[in-house]
Amino acid sequence: MPMPLSTSISSRITQRGPAAADEHATPFNNQIRGVNLGGWMVLEPWITPSLFYQFLSQPEGQVAIDTYSFCEVLGAEEANLQLRRHWDTWVTEDIIRQLAESGAVNSLRLPVGDFMYEPYGPYVGCTDGATDYVEDLLDWAHEYGLTVLIDIHAMKGSQNGFDNSGKTLGFEWTSTLTVYPRNLVTFQHWPIRTAEWMGTFDRHAANYSSINHDNINHSLRVISKIVDAYSGHPAVLGLQPVNEPWEQTPIEHLKSFYWEGYLIVKKHAPYWKYIMHDSFRFDPNIWGGFMAGCPDRALDTHIYQAWLDPGSRVSFFANACQQKKNIAAMEQAFGPIVVGEWSLATDNCAMWLNGFNDNLPGFPRLPCKYVPCAQSYMNDDEYQQPGTPVDPSKPIQGPYGTGMSGPVWGLCPVGRDWVREMDPEHGQDFVHTPAEAPQRRDDTDAVISALALKKINAFSGIGHGFYFWNFRTDLDEPHWSYMAALEKGWIPSGNLNSDSVNLACHKEDNGLYQCVSKRDQLENVVRNNVKGCILAQDSNANVTYVDSLRGDDLFDEADQVFDAFWQEHRVEGATCDFGGIATLKEINMTYADDDDYYNFYEGPSNEHPVLHLCIVLLGGLAIGGLLGFFIAMRVNRSFNESVVRNMEQSNLLRPISHSRVFRNSFASMDLNYEAIPTASGKKKSGMKPNKSAYV
Repeated sequence: MPMPLSTSISSRITQRGPAAADEHATPFNNQIRGVNLGGWMVLEPWITPSLFYQFLSQPEGQVAIDTYSFCEVLGAEEANLQLRRHWDTWVTEDIIRQLAESGAVNSLRLPVGDFMYEPYGPYVGCTDGATDYVEDLLDWAHEYGLTVLIDIHAMKGSQNGFDNSGKTLGFEWTSTLTVYPRNLVTFQHWPIRTAEWMGTFDRHAANYSSINHDNINHSLRVISKIVDAYSGHPAVLGLQPVNEPWEQTPIEHLKSFYWEGYLIVKKHAPYWKYIMHDSFRFDPNIWGGFMAGCPDRALDTHIYQAWLDPGSRVSFFANACQQKKNIAAMEQAFGPIVVGEWSLATDNCAMWLNGFNDNLPGFPRLPCKYVPCAQSYMNDDEYQQPGTPVDPSKPIQGPYGTGMSGPVWGLCPVGRDWVREMDPEHGQDFVHTPAEAPQRRDDTDAVISALALKKINAFSGIGHGFYFWNFRTDLDEPHWSYMAALEKGWIPSGNLNSDSVNLACHKEDNGLYQCVSKRDQLENVVRNNVKGCILAQDSNANVTYVDSLRGDDLFDEADQVFDAFWQEHRVEGATCDFGGIATLKEINMTYADDDDYYNFYEGPSNEHPVLHLCIVLLGGLAIGGLLGFFIAMRVNRSFNESVVRNMEQSNLLRPISHSRVFRNSFASMDLNYEAIPTASGKKKSGMKPNKSAYV
């Protein structure tokens, strides 16, 4: 039996040693600013629920929760019919054009399934034609000046057990246990997670008891087929060999797989980037030095706030900006870092985010806002997607998972609003407010706009760029939809080089960064890059002095030249890379309190200035009138007598005029009279002359 590809890696690495310089290498000098085309080739119910409404209220065996079961339950013919309608409408040329014209997008990350290139199981016949749509996308991207990172999102056996791997694992029907009080169709998933791409996972020992070389070899063959299919296409930026292998994946076997995939790519597509996911272990101790010296490799990490505990806006702001320190540390230890997925969500409310009709135990952490479930993106006069629109006459329907999430009376859960805090720096009003902000207290636009700028600052200002997840969503969820966020103004259009981005984390930053040369690089390579930077700034500059620099003198000069170039051009997309010979270094710095010149929150706005002005004026008139009445009663005898005479004529006011408080408060200073006649002309008894006495 021939030796499995995955077992031959050690000898091949030993022969090659650390990756040598590659004449085909292309420097990673431009930042990625892109979006993911998620939910297109690999289904995720929360992104396109229109495809999965048809499985509500269905019995076991007739429920689909991912791509695998979608093909299995519907059968190849019907599933392919629905998928082709989905492929036609979810990603279109017009959408690609809009993304390009936004000015803020230069790349697309395309999740694909391994089953598209080597079908197996229920995928056979179900996903026929998928690669034709991929080719169309590459052509559109090239036409509109965008690059495409091909991301193998779904692996045979599932690399993480999530629905985004193509097949949900750790799934059990529990309906037989829920006979009383009602015959419910139920299941559980999250309490029994597992993943079988890499091998057999022992849940009790929390490790892999065996490695599945057949699955790994299948993945390597898929990499070869993707490279063969698209190596000549000018739009392809590179390949991501696997998306989100879970944190229990044996790290040495994963690194071996990454090595094998890299050798395949560099042999047949030498200009491609090779971007590896960190397996949810963004740790310099794990990845520092891995594949050191290999050109065109980068590390992908995914940074979400949606699964964090609820917090104030300030806590989310700080968390976003703090990521740049982690990115800078990994850039120094490993090299180029790309944030392959991030969003603007600060809650877990998006319907089915944690699986079809399911949720993580304990999630969502706060109540969610409900909005009318959207009409299907696939429907028109000639086509009606099964299960759509959502039936507004029904409460939440089964099957029921560990947690609750789903349509209720035609309404679907989405993200929470942010309320306008009375104390924005330490505000906790969000704890007590409903999911939908009260009228005139909705501060969502201000908070999320600020958060977006801070995230863009952190991910692009230090690392090598990002891909937002996702380009759009079926439901109205702008926290997860780049196009909707762009339309709302949360994410700026243009080339993202404004001061609003550049200064977004000024308050949160505890230090600045300097672009410096790596001391272990070849001097002639450093020297050439120093000359190149100088000439890029001034084509007539004299760079001959650089030839005489050696050792520390050369590297010190490189520090100054690289940093000056990076500081000037980083907001335009430049990275501190220079072909892999430079890195970022943190410089500690203290800010004065009055140096916080970029603050996004300016306190509660005056939404009704005319009303407020009227209230102030009326209040002033009332106070002024009372003060004038008091003075007139005290100094004007005739006015005083007139008021008292009128009060005597009123049965209601007469007791007040006789009260001691009234007389002491409003007695005229020069009043001296026997009595003030009443309406009958008689003098009131008991009223004696007293110079200062009473009215």
